[in-house]
Amino acid sequence: METVLEAVRRDRFGRNEAGRIRREGRIPAVLYGGGEGKAEPVAVNPKELMRILHSDSGVNTLISLKLDGQGDTRVLVREYQLDPVTHSLLHADFYRVAMDKLLEFTVPIHLTGEAKGIKAQGAIVDFVNRDIVVECLPADIPENITVDVTELMLHDGIRVRDLPANPKWKPVSEPDTLIVHLVALKVEEEPAPADAAA
Repeated sequence: METVLEAVRRDRFGRNEAGRIRREGRIPAVLYGGGEGKAEPVAVNPKELMRILHSDSGVNTLISLKLDGQGDTRVLVREYQLDPVTHSLLHADFYRVAMDKLLEFTVPIHLTGEAKGIKAQGAIVDFVNRDIVVECLPADIPENITVDVTELMLHDGIRVRDLPANPKWKPVSEPDTLIVHLVALKVEEEPAPADAAA
């Protein structure tokens, strides 16, 4: 998924300047990956950025950064800092991406279907790894990878190597990494009734 985010260049720095930027409704940010590895100080709207971070694709959202209202720069969020009390955004780092260069991304797994072993054998689903690392072009980042558990019976599992091949991305996580399996429901033994008082 791709979305647009407005940014303005910053030419003044320091704690007081960061406070002024926040009072104006923006947060300080840094754009990495320009020529000669330079970092470019910018400011962005925290509400717009938070909306992107809370979208289905989250930090994997390809952002078209409009710098000072001019041309688009394709970026991804590298990291961001939240206020520990209010959870509002304080700072963000972006990095430019080349649209023709393969990169690695951590993508969440979504389970679908109801495993046959749940009703037939009283098993329960153990969701072991909720994300995997994949390699793809920035324009092809999947929002999530859907795993169908319908056919699973007790002790069956799905590993990274069992995922269907996709022309747009390939898994980088270890092929033997277990994603999900069906396990027996542990029944706690009932405590022995206390001996009747003499």
